[in-house]
Amino acid sequence: MNGDRGLGFVVVVYLGGLLFGVGLALSQMARPEVVLDFLQLEDFGLLFVMGGGSVVTGVAIAIGTRLDATAPLTGAAYRRRLRSMDRDVLTGGVIFGVGWGLSGICPGAAYASVGIGNYPILVAIAAMLVGAYAKTLLR
Repeated sequence: MNGDRGLGFVVVVYLGGLLFGVGLALSQMARPEVVLDFLQLEDFGLLFVMGGGSVVTGVAIAIGTRLDATAPLTGAAYRRRLRSMDRDVLTGGVIFGVGWGLSGICPGAAYASVGIGNYPILVAIAAMLVGAYAKTLLR
């Protein structure tokens, strides 16, 4: 974390992560078999979880940015970060998608999955870390 951000910032970040992890666990998104059922078009429950999260986030951002033009924790101005569709974006998306399909879980949910006792997912987390490190070496 950045040294000029206080303890309150760190506490809020960790509490946000805890809330996110509990939400993933309660929605079953931290269970690879549920995610794989979704990816194989057998269970559409996760579609409602992701859609609900997207709607809540969209409304919060739309209202929050109209009430105040700065982020509450950092004071930084809100601004869009546009990224062009280049080779890195496409390659990253493909790697992410293949990893999600093979492991049955995305990175955020993988950490929450450990929290509910799914320790074999540590292999997938290790593979994510190795992949991220390899990407930095290739860049």
